[in-house]
Amino acid sequence: MDTTTAPTGTPILAITELARSYGRGERARAALRGISLTVTAGEWVAVVGPSGCGKSTLLHLVGGLDTPDSGSVRIGGEEITTMSPARRALLRRRRVGFVFQSYNLVPHLNVSANVELGLRVAGTGRRAARARASEVLGAVGLEDLAQALPATLSGGQQQRVAIARAVAGRPDLVLADEPTGALDTAASRRIVELLRDEHRRGQTLVMVTHDYAVAAAADRVVFLRDGQIVDERRPAGRRAGAEEPESSDATAGTGGGDAASATAGASLDEGATASSPGGGSQGNDLADLLGLGSW
Repeated sequence: MDTTTAPTGTPILAITELARSYGRGERARAALRGISLTVTAGEWVAVVGPSGCGKSTLLHLVGGLDTPDSGSVRIGGEEITTMSPARRALLRRRRVGFVFQSYNLVPHLNVSANVELGLRVAGTGRRAARARASEVLGAVGLEDLAQALPATLSGGQQQRVAIARAVAGRPDLVLADEPTGALDTAASRRIVELLRDEHRRGQTLVMVTHDYAVAAAADRVVFLRDGQIVDERRPAGRRAGAEEPESSDATAGTGGGDAASATAGASLDEGATASSPGGGSQGNDLADLLGLGSW
């Protein structure tokens, strides 16, 4: 990997000195310690690190599912940390798409209805929502399963539905939390390819993962450890003029050679598990994501 320079272009996401702790007194634990990060429009950023390093907490704060102790999060120039719950929910529905390891599909709705749901809540008419759902399901190769219920799908298929749902509203930003963590190698590869396709279409993506092989598909990799950014790199295959990298082993070296890189690279294997990393008690309830439930 090459050390990155500061991103150029229009910032779609600007995080400044973001901090979040859980618990009180002697039991207080700092999940994030003053993180700053800028993501430009059309960029794909992967945040990597072991379980418990703060990856999911960061994504929850960026997506407005939680509020920080201090710091700033701006999406498209709008400060979300000071918004009312209702306004924050509206911003999530209109500007942010979510992809979670646990899929979060509504079990009694068929595949098409799951994709249509967010569009309908955001105000899209029934016919237009159905047409858009058909379009994105075709893009992820599931048009023939539009009437199927989630329980009849494989894990990989359910995650493809979740990706279709996330991008259906053409959000400014898609947040993906361990999108391949519960999948086997073949299904994981397919999900990475789907994310890459969306990126090629200009979608801005922020993805957290403990798997370097998955992170290597991104434009930029941010290494998180103990709630802090310890390094920032650009995969070698993403340099200007270079072809996109093939999938590699998760234990591949991070390159570079400096102490920060070595520490960050080692952290990918220390304590990493297939489960979505902790970072707080917030849930991924679909009603909350769509602003339908209580905040």
